[in-house]
Amino acid sequence: MRIRLIVAVLVLTAATGLWAQEKKVQDPAESKELNDQAYIRLLRTDLKAKKEQIVREAMQLNDQQAAAFWPIYRDYDAELTKLGDEKLAIVQDYAQSFLSMTNEKADQLAQRVMALDDQRIALRKKYYELMKKALPTVVVVRFFQVENQIQLLVDLQIASNLPIIEGAQ
Repeated sequence: MRIRLIVAVLVLTAATGLWAQEKKVQDPAESKELNDQAYIRLLRTDLKAKKEQIVREAMQLNDQQAAAFWPIYRDYDAELTKLGDEKLAIVQDYAQSFLSMTNEKADQLAQRVMALDDQRIALRKKYYELMKKALPTVVVVRFFQVENQIQLLVDLQIASNLPIIEGAQ
């Protein structure tokens, strides 16, 4: 029940970001700056700061499970952060190009996003197997349920801060 409440609060936070994004940007430099600021703010928000706390509360690990889980989790989170850096690079590239988007650039960005999605899935599979060796499968699945909810909220906040492509058709 507590986890549902926490997730509900996070959803409200994400929704607030959606309502705040009303400005239509015409200047590519201004757009880049706004997108960079939005993404950096996202990474620095309470969601990032409280993610470990949310995971800790959701997991309800005993001492033995915690000793096995947290080192694996920290490795996972470090690799996930690297993927977040790649996402930032894609967002910055998008922000620089969105007003003058060409079919070729749109395709390049789409390919990078899909490759990043594949990497995120591969990361989940890798750590699912690692965690399964150290913890009961039910506990591992619980983690990935919570992780998935958090990632969906992060993705929603990022998407809500990206302007729609206005370039060539």
